[in-house]
Amino acid sequence: MTRFQAPRGTQDVLPAMQPYWQAVLDAVRDVTRLHGFQRIDTPAFEYAGVFEKGSGDTTDIVEKEMYVFKDRGGETLALTPEGTPAIVRAYLEHGMGSWPQPVRLYTTHQMFRYDRPQKGRYRQHTQFDAEVLGSADPLVDADVIIMLWRLYERLGIRGVTVRLGSLDDLEPRRAYIERLKAYYRPHLAQLSEDSQRRFERNPLRLLDSKDERDLPFKEGAPKLIDQLSPAAREHHEAVQAALTAAGVRFVIDPLLVRGLDYYNRTVFEVVPDDDERAQGTIGGGGRYDGLVELLGGPPTPGIGFGTGIERIILELQKNGIVFEPGPLAEVFIVHRGEGSGPAAIALAAELRARGIATVIGEGARSFKAQLRSANAAGARLAIILGEDELREGAATLKDLAGDGAQETLPRGAVPAAVAARLSGA
Repeated sequence: MTRFQAPRGTQDVLPAMQPYWQAVLDAVRDVTRLHGFQRIDTPAFEYAGVFEKGSGDTTDIVEKEMYVFKDRGGETLALTPEGTPAIVRAYLEHGMGSWPQPVRLYTTHQMFRYDRPQKGRYRQHTQFDAEVLGSADPLVDADVIIMLWRLYERLGIRGVTVRLGSLDDLEPRRAYIERLKAYYRPHLAQLSEDSQRRFERNPLRLLDSKDERDLPFKEGAPKLIDQLSPAAREHHEAVQAALTAAGVRFVIDPLLVRGLDYYNRTVFEVVPDDDERAQGTIGGGGRYDGLVELLGGPPTPGIGFGTGIERIILELQKNGIVFEPGPLAEVFIVHRGEGSGPAAIALAAELRARGIATVIGEGARSFKAQLRSANAAGARLAIILGEDELREGAATLKDLAGDGAQETLPRGAVPAAVAARLSGA
């Protein structure tokens, strides 16, 4: 008989790992609330054009990684590979441009990319994505970076640094691109196949390459950040001043490009300090003032970031931060004998109505076996319903967290007594 396994590049999040996920999601809720963001959830799939236009047709996402399919109606769809274009599509579709600006939105969303699976990188992963639409203020750029920094800080992640860059605006960037192409042209034959292909279509992506064949040429390439237009330089300096005021540790990275075509001006990544080649990015993003227009909307500035939750959890573990699973129950009902099942169910319902986590044992098993299960569940109290208790309309409370003392009470008094014991009253 065939035994199936999870598809390559996916993973099951087992109960022991759930506390990590809960801690990250709780931190996401906290920092987004503190920064005034509203939650949005977009579909798991979109029309493929949303990402072809929004991410750029020379990006790895569109060229190599998207899961694209035709539905039964002949529409070309794609599983969501990254969050920003989908959120921008929703911003336009639902008229959010008429809301008070800027609009601050966030999501935690499943992303799908046909990527080479490796530690911390999966074909299905979950991303915390935050976007601010409707503001060109450099302080908004800084505030978005600060929110991401505070998320890591809140979780206890230390030893990371923001790498900050600027891609200027589209028109001033054209002259730089010609200088960049002139630098790379004599070396084309030595570059990777991807870089040779991108040389004409999107030469900025040469600076984003992680291929070993391309690395020797990156340091000698002309640096865009050294020749920013006056407006972009003023913007870049304002972002730096705001990050300094907030106590966020950053360095200027003149080679920072990011892998998506829609970025302009501010770009950033958060990288562990022990990653000398800055390949282990745990989060990043940038400004994309032209993306709304690419998707059919009016000129609208925007900035955002994405950070993978699986990647955050790896960093938590690397930092020695442990989140242990909590007990499965506060109370465990041990029962045996005729009529014990309905009595256990009724008592459990009363306890759960008071917010007390309660597990019912299996009546076919011995008291001893059920008590072992109670201890395994981490319960503080056991309630015993045996033949004597059932006959007398009573229940026995047994202390599992202390000295094992027992007390028999009328069954109607049990919920209040349990609540008092658990509260320490």
